[in-house]
Amino acid sequence: MDFSTKNVPEYFGKYVFDDTTMRARLPKETYKAITRTVKDGRSLDITIANVVANAMKDWAMELGATHFTHWFQPMTGITAEKHDSFISPDDTGRVIMEFSGKELVQGEPDASSFPSGGLRATFEARGYTAWDPTSYAFVKDGVLCIPTAFCSFGGDALDKKTPLLRSMEALNRQAMRVVKLFGNTDVTSVKTTVGPEQEYFLVDKSIYDKRPDLIFTGRTLFGSRAPKGQELDDHYFGTIKPRVAAFMKELDEELWKLGVYAKTEHNEAAPAQHELAPVFTTSNIAADHNQLTMELMQKIARKHDMVCLLHEKPFAGVNGSGKHNNWSMTTNTGVNLLNPGETPYENAQFLLYLCAVIKAVDDYQDLIRVSATSAGNDHRLGAAEAPPAVISIFLGDELTAILSALEKETAYNAKEKTLMRVGVHVLPKFPKDTTDRNRTSPFAFTGNKFEFRMLGSSASVSDCNTMINTAVAEVLSQFADELEGAENFEHALHDLIVKTIRNHKRIIFNGNGYDDAWIREAEKRGLYNLKTTPDAIPMLLQEKNINLLCKHKVLSEREIRARYEILLEAYVKEVHIEALTMVDMVRKDILPAVCGYGDKLAETALHKKAALPTLKCTYELKNLENLSVCTDNIYEGLLALEEAIESVKHEDGNLAQAKAYETRVIPAMKALRAYVDSAEGMVAYKEWPYPTYGDLLFGIKN
Repeated sequence: MDFSTKNVPEYFGKYVFDDTTMRARLPKETYKAITRTVKDGRSLDITIANVVANAMKDWAMELGATHFTHWFQPMTGITAEKHDSFISPDDTGRVIMEFSGKELVQGEPDASSFPSGGLRATFEARGYTAWDPTSYAFVKDGVLCIPTAFCSFGGDALDKKTPLLRSMEALNRQAMRVVKLFGNTDVTSVKTTVGPEQEYFLVDKSIYDKRPDLIFTGRTLFGSRAPKGQELDDHYFGTIKPRVAAFMKELDEELWKLGVYAKTEHNEAAPAQHELAPVFTTSNIAADHNQLTMELMQKIARKHDMVCLLHEKPFAGVNGSGKHNNWSMTTNTGVNLLNPGETPYENAQFLLYLCAVIKAVDDYQDLIRVSATSAGNDHRLGAAEAPPAVISIFLGDELTAILSALEKETAYNAKEKTLMRVGVHVLPKFPKDTTDRNRTSPFAFTGNKFEFRMLGSSASVSDCNTMINTAVAEVLSQFADELEGAENFEHALHDLIVKTIRNHKRIIFNGNGYDDAWIREAEKRGLYNLKTTPDAIPMLLQEKNINLLCKHKVLSEREIRARYEILLEAYVKEVHIEALTMVDMVRKDILPAVCGYGDKLAETALHKKAALPTLKCTYELKNLENLSVCTDNIYEGLLALEEAIESVKHEDGNLAQAKAYETRVIPAMKALRAYVDSAEGMVAYKEWPYPTYGDLLFGIKN
């Protein structure tokens, strides 16, 4: 097949068993049945499943597939797959190619080595995967991939997709209650849509291979700043280097074949940093697509002798990488519920949904913060181009002024003499997207969607969307309870919006999130400032958060507590690996290199003195003195780090260990890094054991 640019419309989605393919390949009644399953959430009859499976197998084989897999998203943050071939022995000792409805609908992978947070014992290996028919199957690397949910033998969710699907259904139920109040009888469902912008770094593979810290941890544990960073703003939106452009071209082509709506690509602010942004799509499909995007980025980069870094902060001193999660709600009739309308009536509906998000983010700011927490993201939040750890909402001056006028029942501006009220005859037409974007805000309204900027680049988008969906579902439930029994809907609607603005305006902040004054102001407002992962994770077990997730059947208390343990354990393991990697690098390479260079300086000074005793040898001796002091500091820092690592072993439980890593190990790591980075500035380039920041950030030259 010719995958040239001019044929993009022809090959887009060619490797996806999508609606067009199903319509063409399935009998009419089977197609109607699978469509009803997707639309209404019904179970699929096994006879129908057999027909779908056979058609899917024939289609996949035409594309070169010989195996199938239930493609799922365990709580490791990456995807998992076990490949089974289509072959089945016949009576003659030969084989036939078969794929049954039972194999399509349910699989049974070994679950023993995936994180469970205590949901099952290690020896209990059985887990089940269940087809998610709302996310299309696809062919990747000669394998038919069937997107699935993943649960334990006892029915507990062991993945990220299951809670996301549950949260989408919860929001749909509650949003529909509110939609009906506005007389929208043609609406049958409300879906959340997501467009996750993916940031990443590309480095030369030959340079990457010489950095153990990048190999083992995904970030540089040592490295003094290069003479040039991002100060000149010359990389942002700059000309894309040919080698990177070739990577981007192939990435686009491979994503388009898989039906991923890759739309925008550009250089980001830091050297070697880039971004890819897709078109919005339904949340669970967007989550699948983003996992595919990250996988293909890493795979295709290596084909171009590069490595794609998805860590949130691979380099100190320059921007980290996030994943901007653009979230909205849309009806099946195509109406974006966060889009101001053309009439006062439509704007009243918009205001109610806007207020629902404001209240949800305020009430559950801690839960949303937990959804974006990780060891990697702790290094990024509050730094350049990343929001602080405090959750707040940016609305822009104009929309904020409108809400303020509603709250105070005053005129919106000098030209408008009529007091602001939510009513068909009074509420004015809203201006659309008239304010600048606030890149320091964690949760910014950008015209018809909210951009959650706190999420880290390596994270699954499933977690944050699960929490946002559920929080908004709860508030819509409260709104519906209050409005459904109202004697005068218009008056009740006005009062509800005003009350919500008044009670939750503390979460609205349009200023500079990097300013220390805002952090102090946020504390006065009673907003959480959960700076680190060990600070944030315990909030998951707050009674109100457990009640929320259980009430809407998104997670059971068992599943919540399991995720609490999994998040803490992941943090402990990540920091532990980083600490051990630092120890290894310092003992085996850095100290020998620093000492070796000091020996060369001493030897040079001795030779010069022997030849000309009157020479001062200031350069050699002064640098030798500084290096000797630095060597002692490095060694003492190394011992301090090893002692800190050892001390954690005596802590009981994941939370205590996580706190110990945060308060003892990480400070020891930072101190050791400072000593090593200082030494790097004194040692000759050719004598330093690892490629420098200059090599890594500017190693791709064409």
